[in-house]
Amino acid sequence: MNKLYTPELTPELLAESARLAAMGDEDIDFSDIPLKLDWSNAVRGKFYRPVKQQVTLRLDADVLHWFKTKATGGRGYQSRINAALRRVIEEEERKAG
Repeated sequence: MNKLYTPELTPELLAESARLAAMGDEDIDFSDIPLKLDWSNAVRGKFYRPVKQQVTLRLDADVLHWFKTKATGGRGYQSRINAALRRVIEEEERKAG
């Protein structure tokens, strides 16, 4: 099991966090940050890596074969299955509102 590193917050850091949280958006100085309007080269998920969990899953042979044939060199089919399942979840959540 992967355990995330969570440092202990000192009283100084807690006080600073509370001060920043209490600030309004209009009080934050963004003048040193360039405005980025073109996101055409952005890469989704570049820094976020979801935690993966190994499972045993029984699939119909034809379903597994289809995913394996769509994968490059037979690799990455598990990621394709995961992406397909994620799309189903997102669609169900969208329908549920």
